[in-house]
Amino acid sequence: MRRSLDHLDNGLLADSTGGVKITRRRGAPWIKVPKLEKLEEPTNLGKLKDEVLARWGTLDLLEVLKEADFLTGFTGEFVSVASREVLDRETLRRRLLLCLFGLGTNMGIKAVTDAGGHGENERELRHVRRTFITKDNLRQAIVKVVNATFEARNPDWWGEGNACASDSKKFGSWESNLMTEWHNRYGGPGVMIYWHVEKKSTCIYSQLKNCSSSEVAAMIEGVLRHDTEAEIEANYVDTHGASIVGFAFTELLGFKLLPRLKNIGSIRLYRAGNEEVYGEINPVLSRPINWDIIAQQYDQMVKYATALKLGTAESETILRRFTRAVRNTPPTRRWKNSAESCGQSSPPTTSPTKTFDAKSIQGCRWWRTGTAETTLSSMGRTGISRVRTVKRPRCPCSPCTCSNPRWSWSTP
Repeated sequence: MRRSLDHLDNGLLADSTGGVKITRRRGAPWIKVPKLEKLEEPTNLGKLKDEVLARWGTLDLLEVLKEADFLTGFTGEFVSVASREVLDRETLRRRLLLCLFGLGTNMGIKAVTDAGGHGENERELRHVRRTFITKDNLRQAIVKVVNATFEARNPDWWGEGNACASDSKKFGSWESNLMTEWHNRYGGPGVMIYWHVEKKSTCIYSQLKNCSSSEVAAMIEGVLRHDTEAEIEANYVDTHGASIVGFAFTELLGFKLLPRLKNIGSIRLYRAGNEEVYGEINPVLSRPINWDIIAQQYDQMVKYATALKLGTAESETILRRFTRAVRNTPPTRRWKNSAESCGQSSPPTTSPTKTFDAKSIQGCRWWRTGTAETTLSSMGRTGISRVRTVKRPRCPCSPCTCSNPRWSWSTP
């Protein structure tokens, strides 16, 4: 922590921070971070897009889904919840692909049946939907496709995927659905889907969350439970995906929390002790960290982190113990002190240049690129979830993550 503060102070003194300065706004100290300049589009990017379109044209999404199953065999992960199976695998595979296509594009099973050309009726498809397509089966199928994508990548071209970006996205749903909530920020009834997208735009985890639940808890849950071969060492989030306690948990769980802070100008940095003297960052320094309370309660902190790692406790339940309502209790004080020291040593507050700001914005672009296809592919019936049952809101999001093609497509 001392080394990070010295690094920042020396960078400001040497004017090597790329425009980052300590100024004043409305009489209070302010950390000024200049905006990034817009990058020019690469010269050959337009030509490359035209060549891809001329060579392969517009691909049908159902054909992409079928090809993904041919290469990975992800439909083998769907097992029946019944005591036995009587369908042959080829018939089951065809019906599973049709069901996943109807759910993933939000067309619905009835619309897929009415399209014809496959020889299956609605009753048969709904039977497969009820007995084979479950949350756990979908998770395993997604993991298989994602791992196959990682295996097919050439590291010399794609690099190593050791970081991800996460954020939530609102999907509209019927008001009669018991999972539907009204979102004050986005407006209208719907549910929130929280996505984790690795640095090359492959979605590794998606989950349903309440409109009012913590994004920090969803962020931790996705990194711990994605079950893919991706080794996540850092997670980029926006301001809503970070918190004081979130820094402490991510440090103990072995990955970095790297937020793009909207209020970075008004942030105050904590001292490592009372004896340090700095030249430039003194106006934005606050009180020193209480290291004694961290040392006294360290075993208890490890206990909470282990419960999250092993899955014996949910992230939302653990984080609820350290909300503002109980901020003066001893457990909250020790987590706050630990989080302040962890968050202070993270790049958002100690990077003396605009490099981290550029990386955090790039992380948000990973997420937008990785989830852009879901908006396009799930526009059946104006993008509103057509199902009215309690458990169905999971389905329009999960099949979309089985395949993440970077092509244009048309739905039949």
